[in-house]
Amino acid sequence: MRFVVAPDSYKGSLSALAAAEAMERGIKRVFPEAEVVKVPIADGGEGTVEALLVATGGRRLEKVVRGPLGESVRAHFGVLGDGVTAVIEMAAASGLPLVPKERRDPRITTTYGTGELVREALDQGLRKLVVGIGGSATNDGGTGLARALGVRFLDQAGQDLPEGGAALARLARIDLAGQDPRLEEAQILVACDVDNPLTGEKGASAVYGPQKGATPEMVRELDLALGHYAKVAKAATSRDVADLPGAGAAGGLGAGLLFFTPARLRPGVEIVLEATRFDQLVEGADLVITGEGRTDFQTAMGKAPVGVAEQAKRHGVKVVCLSGGLGDGADDVLARGVDAVASVVPEPMSLEACMARGAALVEAGAARVCRLVKVGRALRP
Repeated sequence: MRFVVAPDSYKGSLSALAAAEAMERGIKRVFPEAEVVKVPIADGGEGTVEALLVATGGRRLEKVVRGPLGESVRAHFGVLGDGVTAVIEMAAASGLPLVPKERRDPRITTTYGTGELVREALDQGLRKLVVGIGGSATNDGGTGLARALGVRFLDQAGQDLPEGGAALARLARIDLAGQDPRLEEAQILVACDVDNPLTGEKGASAVYGPQKGATPEMVRELDLALGHYAKVAKAATSRDVADLPGAGAAGGLGAGLLFFTPARLRPGVEIVLEATRFDQLVEGADLVITGEGRTDFQTAMGKAPVGVAEQAKRHGVKVVCLSGGLGDGADDVLARGVDAVASVVPEPMSLEACMARGAALVEAGAARVCRLVKVGRALRP
């Protein structure tokens, strides 16, 4: 048999590559002679740089930047195997894991560090950029990134606003005079893992604010602030982007990139699958196993397992999504090309225990899937 394993990372527990290796071990327990093709993937969030560097033979670089709370963090980005394309993962500079739970407040967090990574890529002469924008701790509409690239956000008195999304309620004017001129030469492809607009009930604040520490009152405050920001930014840039799919990604970073750079948004998983030549690798496979840390209603909005499943379906290959946990709406993926969903957790246990035992649980889960496959083969008439 021929298996293709194409998991996303199990955030906080396993990288996509480590998950793929664990799946391979599980498959080999049941089908020792099976061919297993490992394709670690990502959708713009954590693991995007690794997936693209593995696929293209690129190199990883590091830089100290401003983190979500203004503190220095050591972030990474990559140069693809072509030597001319930078790949930047905003989660590395502005991601949720960089903020302790007790300090999470999306009213004040910033994407400035992600902008510093973009600036560093430009400093190195790179003019093709892939920017993955999943996994953020921020809700600032991408204004932090824009500040790092020379844009100023001013109040009625002409003073610079403080960092963060809440301050945008006081935004009076955007000064583009100091914007980095090298952006005009750049090609920026944004790897986006969701299709949310900037504001409203499906917008950045309402859907993703709570997981970043926002109370219901904060969500309303941030949504109003982003709505005001969108009007001022439209006037300054002559770009109307707030309602575009993906504008609300990463706390509105999608909108910020569209407002202030020559960016184009694409589903992140499509970018990664193209780089890995997944369409060729899946042809002739007997089964695809994908997975992620948690599968719920958000997965069906275009996250990595759905991207994998949709490509596999073009070749008539069945797909199992094997995830760390299943939340509300997990079965929504069954309408998007996934044939079955399963959790790697075999018994009640704490999240901490699951994450600590991630590799063993994924390996055992893949073995259980394969035993069911063996039963199904035996039942064929």
